[in-house]
Amino acid sequence: MNLLHIDSSILGDQSVSRQVSAAAVAAIVAANPDAKVTYRDLDAQPAPHQSGALMAARYLDPAARSADQARDVAHADSVLDEFLAADVVVIGVPMYNFGIPSTLKSWIDHLAVAGKTFSYSEAGPKGLAGGKRVILASSRGGFYGADSPVASLQHQESYLRGFFGFIGIPDVEVVSAEGVNYGPDHKQKALEGAVAEAAGLGRVLQPA
Repeated sequence: MNLLHIDSSILGDQSVSRQVSAAAVAAIVAANPDAKVTYRDLDAQPAPHQSGALMAARYLDPAARSADQARDVAHADSVLDEFLAADVVVIGVPMYNFGIPSTLKSWIDHLAVAGKTFSYSEAGPKGLAGGKRVILASSRGGFYGADSPVASLQHQESYLRGFFGFIGIPDVEVVSAEGVNYGPDHKQKALEGAVAEAAGLGRVLQPA
């Protein structure tokens, strides 16, 4: 079993989403002791942003690439390869300005590759990355549930559910800590509740 653990918060040890994602990974590994865990910290090691230079480098013969171009293409390819190899993906994702961190968006851009994770035909788009378990360890400073007056501004979980559904993973699991900026007491309560929920996510992965 291959488990890919992604964190994207800029807050280091003070991050709620990092603590929740760590609890989820610990629970899954406890249930699957032979699991191989690959960790990518998108704050410490961002995936290269899509750019004209990166796209041009991809179309060059590998022998013609400069050292910088070869490095950037290899880095981008490694992002996709890690994802494709994973059976379980746990993503620590805070909400920044109603959406996801830009580093996480860049990571996702490297997953959206025609012929690898999706395809188009006359019948429409088809996801090719099915069969994976995806868990979002989500944190938000405010409250954005369905009954909230600002629910329409929540483009964090909704975006990720939409993206993973598009590439063939419609059943995304979410563990969420909301309202963490509503004072230290509420932050601690929300964190403890989310960590406890994440600790219950361990289950033995069944062979496909």
